[in-house]
Parts: sequence; C-alpha cells; structure tokens
Amino acid sequence: MRMLKKVFSTAGMIAILCLTVRLIPALAAKDAPVQKNLILATTTSTQDSGLLDVLIPIFEKKTGYFVKTIAVGSGQAMAMGSKGEADVLLIHSPDAENKFMAEGNGVNRRLLMHNDFIIVGPPADPAALKGAKSAVAAFRQIAASQSLFMSRGDNSGTHSKEKAVWKSAGINAEGRIWYKQTGLGMGQTLNVAAEKKAYTLADRGTYLAMKKNLGLDILMQGDPILLNIYHVIEVNPAKFSKINIEGAKAFSDFLVSKEVKGIIGKFGVEKFGSPLFFPDVGKKPEDLGL
Repeated sequence: MRMLKKVFSTAGMIAILCLTVRLIPALAAKDAPVQKNLILATTTSTQDSGLLDVLIPIFEKKTGYFVKTIAVGSGQAMAMGSKGEADVLLIHSPDAENKFMAEGNGVNRRLLMHNDFIIVGPPADPAALKGAKSAVAAFRQIAASQSLFMSRGDNSGTHSKEKAVWKSAGINAEGRIWYKQTGLGMGQTLNVAAEKKAYTLADRGTYLAMKKNLGLDILMQGDPILLNIYHVIEVNPAKFSKINIEGAKAFSDFLVSKEVKGIIGKFGVEKFGSPLFFPDVGKKPEDLGL
C-alpha cells in the first residue's frame, strides 16, 4: 500500500509539473505582444539629441516590443504615415500635423514636449546677428550681408520653421548664391555649417548635444516665433489595416506617462546644465501659444 501511494504521489507530481510546463508558455504568450515589431517615424532631432537612445530601451524592456526607428524630417515622417509605412510618429511641425490629422491619417495626437529653435553661426558673426532684436531681423541681416546660410531643405519641421521666418522677413532666399540646402538631417546640417562657417537654424537639443565639436555660437534665441513643439501621433488603423495599433498606442501611452515626463525633464541637465527638452504632458495647446 505504501508503495502504491508513493507511485501515485510521484505520478501526481509529474502530472502537475507537466501541466505547469505547458501553461508557462501560454501565460507568457498572453502577455507578449502579438505583433512585436513597431515602426517609429520621427524627426532627426529626437535621434541626434540622444533622447531616443534613453527612452526606447526602457519601452522595449517594459513591453516586449521591438522599435524600428526611422529618423527623417517631420515632413518625411508624415509622408510615411500617410502611406501606412509607419505605426507611430514623433514630430514637430504643428501646421503640417494639423493637415495630416484633417486628412484622416492620424489619431490621438498628443502634446509631448517642447524646446526652441536657435540661429547659430561662426563666432566672427559676419552678419552681426548678436545685435538683432528678432529672428526676422536676424534673417534680414543674413540676406543683406549675403552671409552663407545652410538650410536643411528637407521639408522637416526645422525647414518649415525656417521658411516661415524667411516669409515673415519678406525674403525669398531660394536661388540666392549665399543660400544653400543640404538635404540632410539636423546633426549633419550643423556639421556642414560648422565646416563652411555658415549660419543655420537648429533645434536647441541637437545643437547642445553636438556643441563641443562644432565651433558654432548661438547668435539669436528667445524669440517666441522660434518655439519648437513636439507631438506623438498614432497612424490611423481604420485607413491602413496593417498598422500595429496596439504597439502604437502602447508607445504613445508610454511617452506621455509620468515616468517619461520625469526623464524628459532631466535629460541633458547633468551634461549641459539645462534640459534639452521640456515636458508638456497635461498642458493644453493654448498654454504654449498654439
């Protein structure tokens, strides 16, 4: 009888172990994303500043998603979104974003953070921008002195802002001998401007991240027209059936979480003495003058 009980006891334990082994993968599969790959189309400034290098590993570890980041200009990111070639966008071109949303390409556009644009150039400052009272005045002085200006020329949020300032200055810069377009991202354009000793418009975050090796000074800052605002947008799954909407929502929710708000607010402080971006989660567009 004892031997029989022992046999049943051993058999029972084996059965329980086998059932547990079968259940563990099932439970893990329940929690794991069905579609693990997530495509993020974003502006080069979030990549070049190093912010995504901090945020994405945290998101991937928490959720099990794998994020493929495509860093292009905001215009190119929206073009990808309008074709269903990205799942979620992190961009900074508010006027173009409004059009993107009106055309039904995106859902859940959420305010994330801001920094500002700055006009940088060689320390010699041939256009004498240090005395300019506004970004418009600075651009007029660059044109009047025919000082070399490097534009991204890539339909990015930075390029859109630059074109808006030229328009406000009443100047059509394209085609002028002193006006050159790189067709490159922010970091590369800053490098070209440094090499050519030229002026350019840059976002503060990318400039500060690269400042040490550039040899370019901030010559105009603080003008309200230079505010640089970032939103996160999920691509509309009703328009594009292959969109990873669960992943897009998970990433968007992550970016506007309290945890990430704290990370953004501290990012750059230790190295540069001030944040590269300022979190805006919970604020309304009108709080930023939109």
